[in-house]
Amino acid sequence: MRRYIPERTKQRARTLRRQGRSIGQIANDVLVAKSTVYEWVRSMSNERKYALMGRQKWIREIQPLGALAQKRKREEKIQKIVTETKQEINSLDIGSTTKKAMLAMLYWSEGCKGRGPLVFVNTDPRRMKLFITLLRHCYHIDECRLRVRLHLHWYHNEAKVKKFWSALLSIPETQFMKTYRKDRSKEKTFRRNFGGICFLRYNNDYLREQIVHFSLALGEHLTGSIHVPVA
Repeated sequence: MRRYIPERTKQRARTLRRQGRSIGQIANDVLVAKSTVYEWVRSMSNERKYALMGRQKWIREIQPLGALAQKRKREEKIQKIVTETKQEINSLDIGSTTKKAMLAMLYWSEGCKGRGPLVFVNTDPRRMKLFITLLRHCYHIDECRLRVRLHLHWYHNEAKVKKFWSALLSIPETQFMKTYRKDRSKEKTFRRNFGGICFLRYNNDYLREQIVHFSLALGEHLTGSIHVPVA
């Protein structure tokens, strides 16, 4: 037996359609199936116009709400990951060997491996701080042999950037080398940052070899030896 639906319900559905409401919204409002609502409104004059109104309203009002909901969902997910990660890290026993391994892997990824002094390069202050902290913890270094060189763009304030890196790395500005200014068009669009590119240099080839070979030995211990063909 078919359900009896009052005429006023059908009229309400048509009225809502004229206001630009979607089929789904109307179905939720009058408590009937979407297919039923469609049957009621499809014969209306200017139905295509009302459908377009609904689409435009969705773009104007509903779509931004969906994007905001997705943003909040992502923020909640990231916060959950951060909380879980911090709990896990706080329970770790990070000894000297682990820190040495972290330093070696960090340098293997971002440091200069060719002959010469130890040079670590990055734009991320967090990585630079981690590297210098691990270096000081794992090896006895002569602080006077540390050098910093900055590569800056036209928009960087050299005095402020130097002060920032000096405080972050605990290296006096007197140990900073001459700043290199990168030539780049002011009209060209690119991502800006505050600190430019930071080159941390320690004039000790033997220490660089120690760290590089520690990373190579650690990688081989974990994965086995790998034959790399000569180009």
